Amino acid sequence: MTPAPADNTAPADNQAPAGDTVLADDTVLAENAGATRGGKKPLLSARDLVQEFVVREAGGARGGVVQAVSGVSFDIMPGETLGIVGETGSGKSTLARAVLQAPRPKSGSVVFRDQELTRLRGSALAAARRNIQFVWQDPFGSLDPKWQVRSIIEEPLDAHRVGSRDARRKRVDELLDLVGLDPARYAKRHPRELSGGQAQRVAIARAVALEPSLLICDEAVSSLDVLIQAQVLNLFERLRRELTLSYLFIAHDLALVKQVSDRVAVMYLGKFCEVGPGESVYKHPLHPYTKALLDSIPSTEPGAARATATLRGEPPSPINPPSGCRFRTRCPRAADRCASEVPEPRELAPGHLVACHFPLTGPAPAGAASTGSAGTGSAGTVPSQSASSTAARTARAQG
Repeated sequence: MTPAPADNTAPADNQAPAGDTVLADDTVLAENAGATRGGKKPLLSARDLVQEFVVREAGGARGGVVQAVSGVSFDIMPGETLGIVGETGSGKSTLARAVLQAPRPKSGSVVFRDQELTRLRGSALAAARRNIQFVWQDPFGSLDPKWQVRSIIEEPLDAHRVGSRDARRKRVDELLDLVGLDPARYAKRHPRELSGGQAQRVAIARAVALEPSLLICDEAVSSLDVLIQAQVLNLFERLRRELTLSYLFIAHDLALVKQVSDRVAVMYLGKFCEVGPGESVYKHPLHPYTKALLDSIPSTEPGAARATATLRGEPPSPINPPSGCRFRTRCPRAADRCASEVPEPRELAPGHLVACHFPLTGPAPAGAASTGSAGTGSAGTVPSQSASSTAARTARAQG
């Protein structure tokens, strides 16, 4: 998707560029994005999620508050994959746990299948969680080392009293077949007898055992080698088609997320800075941070130029985030306005929104930081993503 043409006339500090749609807050951002997909009812709708954690010093004295998630809103439609990408510490996993109510967010709303999850307790919340399952980054850490594979996959069926014992055993065999593992060979093995890819397939089989509507994948392929990553990504895509699953797919690699996601949200220090269709975000990034993530990906093309500019400094502490735009302390396009005013999300292309005073559709503002070029970054400040990029290409080839 091509973003709106750049306006070479710099807007006044208190005005948006002509023709831009200014959105009041992240809630409107999510509603606007949902409206561009035919007005269908979202499977999951999160609004203004806030998650904070109190830091205690020696003796139990209050030492500050970690602002892990700050006013994040988004929708996930039936059968859709929303990818969330950002550096380590940006709040991605905390956001996923807030959706699952583990722990509950400090404030905000999470509506799943017409149920407000933040108001549910006890058995009602457990019943709702049956339709939202998690796939964790480390499969060996999420599987009981003392249990056989059959018992691990059967556990959610036992917990929710699904079917008879014979029916559950039959269901386990079906699930192992579904994820590409022979029940006769693997059902009686322990996690220590599995490879990383096999263990993750067992974790996926357990996650889909209760036929959920939504899978939350938190760095689900980050610990796997490139070839196994590709196989697991193909498995996720096949399960989406066969089981009509929706995904919330979390990773630090924008190239990988783009390949598996219908829409991509870029997160920095607890806030969304850009949301849009995966192809549009990848080809036409609007936020300097998104551009920095993309520039950090080593190119495999012969003669391709390498990004030499760097993001300035380290990510700020979430205990004391910068005023105004949280990315301004590292942004090469930052100006005085960025310190005093929180950027409101704007739709600069159909379904493509950015929270930036000076997006990449226009020139850098007068007086912007001189270090680095507009929106470029380096692998020295953003994790290297070449291996995962290779996995994404391998997945496409195998698919």
